[in-house]
Amino acid sequence: METLTLIEYRMSPAIPLTAKQRDALRLLAPSVTVVPTRGADGLYDLTPGSTIGALNLPELAVEIRPKIDVDRVLFLLSYALDPRAWRSSPFLFESRDTLLEALVPAFIHQVRKAFRRGLLQGYRSEEAALAGVRGRVRFDDQLRRRFGIAPPVEVTYDEFTEDVEPNRMIRAAGDRLERMKLRSADSRASLRWLRSALERVTLRDYHPAQLPEIAWNRLNEHYGPAVDLARLILQAISFDLHHGDVTASAFLIDMNAVFESFVVTALREALRLSPQIFPGRRQLCLDRGRAVRLEPDLSWWQGPTCLFVGDVKYKRVNATGIKHPDLYQLLAYTIAADLPSGLLLYAAGEGEPVTHEVVEVGKRLEVLTLDLSEAPDEILRQVESVAGRILQMAASRADRELSCL
Repeated sequence: METLTLIEYRMSPAIPLTAKQRDALRLLAPSVTVVPTRGADGLYDLTPGSTIGALNLPELAVEIRPKIDVDRVLFLLSYALDPRAWRSSPFLFESRDTLLEALVPAFIHQVRKAFRRGLLQGYRSEEAALAGVRGRVRFDDQLRRRFGIAPPVEVTYDEFTEDVEPNRMIRAAGDRLERMKLRSADSRASLRWLRSALERVTLRDYHPAQLPEIAWNRLNEHYGPAVDLARLILQAISFDLHHGDVTASAFLIDMNAVFESFVVTALREALRLSPQIFPGRRQLCLDRGRAVRLEPDLSWWQGPTCLFVGDVKYKRVNATGIKHPDLYQLLAYTIAADLPSGLLLYAAGEGEPVTHEVVEVGKRLEVLTLDLSEAPDEILRQVESVAGRILQMAASRADRELSCL
């Protein structure tokens, strides 16, 4: 099988594709722009968007690499999942060719941490026909199915078991990773260990858009980072994708979501705020009738009052016929939140630090950047600097509120 390597947002010219490969790529990886090469039949100019990963097409393996180093992507993911423990992750600085290869040791590391206290167990409701009574008798079913004759007895009972949803999600994620073509023998061995550790857990085939939500508490919160990473894997890896008579598999991650998740988590940590006070996305309304609803990426709340609003862009947005749509969006946020200023945070290379004074409406739109090519400690130092500016902006609003009392 041939391998095609693409780089995020970089055009690769004159790539030979069959009609089936071309159509499958357009359907299964819509973030990749596929344009016929001028003056050449069967050749195409390919430009990936923000989605990175791998796609296995008929006779062709497509790898989409990030524009930053793979270990930086892994750092962003790891920090967003567990900001207090990312430094204890030895895999972060290992050399890995692809994001998929790098993700396996990251996942196994989080799973081993989660399993240190033993496998999570919980009560699960079961229905069965038993020789004796256990739990509660289902009288309606006993009459309908057994005509009231016992045994067996139709019962419902609670079973204390390892076969609970967090373990199921972790096992399903491990299974999907095992089915990918991994080059690392260590990774393959680690996934076999995981399969053995969860052998009494049901293997479910989760739909990426219908993953269960876990209710976290002090008894199971240590499982959180492992389950969150399992969720990402289940959303990213798909098998048996069909386009006509073409079958493909894919591992795809959206860098927009990765960058936004990292920024929200890192700023929350730097500001020492809770998710309730600094929730990331929270709804605002632009009009009196509350018909025009907005969801800024960043917001800081004091009760019902919004002290700060901001937006995060991994890639500058382009809208046909509209210049500076990112600034228009931020302006709408400041108006809806009744704030004098707002912050637009880009990944470096997508904008330059600048402040725009919108005199007619009395708003100040500030643009800052994060350089993701730097080492993790330097990236976090940049985040601290951004947090300092946010603190000033929020304090200005709080002072204005106090002066009105």
